[in-house]
Amino acid sequence: MIATRSNLKRATATGLRTLSSFKDTDVVVVSFARTPIGKIQGGLSSKTAPQLGSIAITEAINRAGINKDLIEEAILGNVVSAGVGQAPARQAVLGAGMKLDTVCTTINKVCASGMKSLMFSALHISGGYRQAMLAGGMESMSNIPYYLMQARTGYRLGNGNLIDGLIHDGLWDAYYNMHMGNCGEWCASKFNISREEQDEFAITSYKRAAEAWANGSIAGEVVPVVVEGKKGKVTVDKDEEFTTIQEDKLKTLRPAFKKDGTVTAANSPKVNDGAAAMVVTSGKFARDHNLKPLFKIRGFSDAARDPVEFTIAPSDAVPRAAKHAGVSMSDIEYHEINEAFSVVALANAKLMNLDLNRVNVHGGAVALGHPIGCSGARIVGSLYSAKDATIGAAAICNGGGEASAIVIERLN
Repeated sequence: MIATRSNLKRATATGLRTLSSFKDTDVVVVSFARTPIGKIQGGLSSKTAPQLGSIAITEAINRAGINKDLIEEAILGNVVSAGVGQAPARQAVLGAGMKLDTVCTTINKVCASGMKSLMFSALHISGGYRQAMLAGGMESMSNIPYYLMQARTGYRLGNGNLIDGLIHDGLWDAYYNMHMGNCGEWCASKFNISREEQDEFAITSYKRAAEAWANGSIAGEVVPVVVEGKKGKVTVDKDEEFTTIQEDKLKTLRPAFKKDGTVTAANSPKVNDGAAAMVVTSGKFARDHNLKPLFKIRGFSDAARDPVEFTIAPSDAVPRAAKHAGVSMSDIEYHEINEAFSVVALANAKLMNLDLNRVNVHGGAVALGHPIGCSGARIVGSLYSAKDATIGAAAICNGGGEASAIVIERLN
């Protein structure tokens, strides 16, 4: 039985927790904000990825209480940039009203893009190159176009194929020429993880997400988004997926990728729209400008395997990140493992001998959604939302056989 959040109590030797301090040389995150996560063709589908990014950036700056002109650079993740226009990060930054001299870079490390943006920012700041930066990620999977691959050279005779860019550039393994869901099936078979285990995990993810919204644990992460509807302006202020679960139907769905498989549409993440942003500074900058850091970045790492094994790459990345952070695995109180599929969280928890009751305590991508360029940043913010802990680790796998992981220490 996997516990929901309300059943967990964090104990210490004294019953009290002392908040950590930070040094001038530390890299700290002084704010985090994200949009709600919209369903594909849902409430946020009228917004482009940069537009969603602008909304998250504006709120992150407001929450930090920083003069936006002091932010020197922005690094933002975006995976499928087709049809978005040049320099998506630049669009998002200027759309948030930041100064023209703000340097912008868009990065694509598939699902790890949003986390890698934070890692790059930390490297810039720890090296003394920057003092204040913006990190995060954004994706509008609703607006990813279809491709006519042969249109430039011409169709000589016969039919041509219309290629779904969402699948081709977002969800397709380019090395074995198969949907990444088939890699999930490989993982389930390799580690003997049953359909029943995956379904139970998915149900728990939905329950935890619903509980987190009900008790206010993650509502503070979200900035409402106003969109133009058919009957006027509509405000989207809550994640759209977690309320849609039909538990009885979930257990009867057919496998999605393999005839006798175990991975289904319900125990997989959804395709979504959303953005997340955070303001990252040096400890000295935060102190000099009277900012209140949420957490400091203790360490991070990446890992790479055979592309089909991307599902278990987090089990390599997390111990490396812990070593870089100078902590042991037993020091890590909560884990966020992106639910690329339910089997991903289950397999990595098994490989790292983690207590599932301390993994994704507010639900994950199965229930909340997975806007692929955003999720790496989103799970770091969700990790911070586990308020009765000091040390936490967030990890996310990405296509090509890789994963990224980051260890944070709560300050506030």
